[in-house]
Amino acid sequence: MIILEMINITKQFDGVKALENVNLKVMSGEIHALVGENGAGKSTLMNVLSGVYPHGTYSGEILFQGKNCHFRGIRDSEKEGIVIIHQELALIPYLSIAENIFLGNERAKSSVIDWDKTYNEAAKLLQKVDLEEKPDTLVKDIGVGKQQLVEIAKALAKDVKLLILDEPTAALNEEDSDNLLNLLLELKSHNITSILISHKLNEVLKVADSVTILRDGSTIETLTKDDAISEDRIIKGMVGRELVDRFPKREPKIGEVHFEVKNWNVYDPLISERQVIKDVNIKVHRGEIVGISGLMGSGRTEFAMSLFGKMYGRNISGQVIKDGKELTINSVRQAIEHGMAYVTEDRKTAGLILIDDIKHNISLSSLKKISKRLVINDNQENRVATEYRKKLNIKSSSIFQKTSNLSGGNQQKVVLAKWIFTEPDILILDEPTRGIDVGAKYEIYTIINQLANEGKSIIFISSELPEILGMCDRVYVMNEGRIVGELDRKDASQESIMRCIMQSNRSVI
Repeated sequence: MIILEMINITKQFDGVKALENVNLKVMSGEIHALVGENGAGKSTLMNVLSGVYPHGTYSGEILFQGKNCHFRGIRDSEKEGIVIIHQELALIPYLSIAENIFLGNERAKSSVIDWDKTYNEAAKLLQKVDLEEKPDTLVKDIGVGKQQLVEIAKALAKDVKLLILDEPTAALNEEDSDNLLNLLLELKSHNITSILISHKLNEVLKVADSVTILRDGSTIETLTKDDAISEDRIIKGMVGRELVDRFPKREPKIGEVHFEVKNWNVYDPLISERQVIKDVNIKVHRGEIVGISGLMGSGRTEFAMSLFGKMYGRNISGQVIKDGKELTINSVRQAIEHGMAYVTEDRKTAGLILIDDIKHNISLSSLKKISKRLVINDNQENRVATEYRKKLNIKSSSIFQKTSNLSGGNQQKVVLAKWIFTEPDILILDEPTRGIDVGAKYEIYTIINQLANEGKSIIFISSELPEILGMCDRVYVMNEGRIVGELDRKDASQESIMRCIMQSNRSVI
């Protein structure tokens, strides 16, 4: 039985069509995946469905359980049992789990909250999502994976019939991702229908009964399990061509040792006795892409941030050496002056000013280069932004478009443009393709290869092993704040990397 049908949905922004005659059918009790490149229209379509974009701002019809729906806002769609969980979680950190679950849906009598009922019902919902935390635990005290489960509990509290999840595992480790996907399968067994938006095609194949592919705001096709769905088939539909090689080819031109870190130690900024990074030693040659691999929590990001102007940690000790000379780096400004750049894993919070345009985001780290006597040359800033927009193929209406309105892949290109404009010779890239699709990933990989071919030294951090193996000339393996292995490209494999981690765990025991 069809639970949802969206017919000829068309949506425009400033005269540009984000969706054009999109059609979607979802069967009751299934997990239906919605896939496509960044900017294909997936989130826009779900925002139309949930009432974020109200009836009247788009054309087409929405039929839910056979009823023609005209949602004026999220409350209207939630009354019908449609609940959307966005990629950026809508939880309040300093409220308890129970308070978050019933926020806007309070258990009250005569405008007075019934706290006993609130906590009792919250406890039952937490049990349903297999979360052992107590209802009075503050949300700030639990991890992102558990926060996702709280969001689902919040949806269950609204008698959800259709659950929409937008990139729910983008920020989760493998274990938390598996737990969430297993929960979706459990909800399916209770006849709750789900729409899953994800760039992780292995996860799509694991749980989805049907897959609808969008490209450039249009429906390409819907595949079912009877169609023998494969990653290659989905990718072809997404990008409009076969993507034979996921990683662009490069002939490494590796020079002399350019950058070294010796005996690097870092302590937790809050718990002074806890050592986070322990005697780390690495070296990077000119023109080399060096990977840092490891499980979530291994210390990769903490190491990167502590190197880049001591953004993280306290009681930091060790040496940073460039071209044989020891550097003194106690601030981000000094790191930039010494030719370093750091592309953060969290572009939306720490990499971009989302309310500002492409132009200002690109020039932000190098205002000196476009100013004289503290006055910015606006024409020069426009020229620079236009040049980098073209050079990195940033898809936008102009350099004046707000970065918040760009797709994830194009936002990441703006972050890269910002740092390339500083003319660094050492780039630390922390999860540079997180949350972006295969087509945009390929473009990012090509940019990274070009930087390496120019003789720059690149430290490439990723939790995706295929990415590490496909891009890196050499790989350091990290575990619990230590380097536990170093592998040349020819020796690096998923098995050899995991073997380094497992052996280091045994040696600690």
